[in-house]
Amino acid sequence: MTGVPLLLVDGHNLLFRACFGTPAQIWSRDSRDKRELTTEFMFFAMLRKGIREELPGWPEVVVVFDGENGSAQRKATDSDYKANRPEGGEALKPILALPAVKAGLGVYGITWVEDTDAEADDVIAALAATCPARDVLIASMDQDYYQLVRDRGPGHGAVRILNTARRAGNRLIGPAEVKAAHGVTPAQFADYRALAGDTSDNIPGVRGVGAKTAAALLDGGLTLDDLPASGRLTGRKGAAITSAWQQVLTWRDMIRVNDQLAVPDEAITGLATTPLPRPAEVIEKLGLWRRTPPAQQNGVLW
Repeated sequence: MTGVPLLLVDGHNLLFRACFGTPAQIWSRDSRDKRELTTEFMFFAMLRKGIREELPGWPEVVVVFDGENGSAQRKATDSDYKANRPEGGEALKPILALPAVKAGLGVYGITWVEDTDAEADDVIAALAATCPARDVLIASMDQDYYQLVRDRGPGHGAVRILNTARRAGNRLIGPAEVKAAHGVTPAQFADYRALAGDTSDNIPGVRGVGAKTAAALLDGGLTLDDLPASGRLTGRKGAAITSAWQQVLTWRDMIRVNDQLAVPDEAITGLATTPLPRPAEVIEKLGLWRRTPPAQQNGVLW
């Protein structure tokens, strides 16, 4: 391991959890025009709590947001990609909180990055690839990142997932946890999802082939490329996979993250982030308890 660990935060994933994943609502202190501040408050509360409870000290923190056109390429490949996600009404609440969240990150010196034409998954994969010798944590509930995890080895650091939505003691996910939960290795994860499907991204997988069958087909380290000659594509399920073969390969390409994406050099400094104060202090600093629009964003947008 070289330097302090790097924590890459899936910004939109945390933003939506902050908005919809907490039962209590947080309101401004305006006497006449109260505004809901749940998303802004809980974003910083969850970020701070996750680090304080799960890590021995503050790592370098970089928050990565989805670009406005980030999913366009995958949607061009398959128009059903993420088509199950609502876009209006309540779904806009987290997005409306983005300016204040970015301002808060800037005020406290936490780098945030956003590529207009890329999803956070790809930017995070590319950032992790730029510092192979460091230990990297990816804060997200999104299982697509499972394909990136690895143990520490000669010349490279570990990559693990930090999922604070899970119970304490079970929040750090490495290769052993992926294998135990899904029956496949991180290197097989995109193949596994292409067969079994991924409801969160509206990728249906092969009809009749669930997680258990997909893991069994890939048992022994096989990939999709090995299956046609493996003798395993038998019966109705084998016929269904064969019939949908080109679509399965397309789904795998969509699920795979792109760690070759160009990312700005200034996004990573190698220095530990100064600990965040309590979320109430962040909201106070931003002038949100009583209406004062946030101004400072100071991120890396390209």
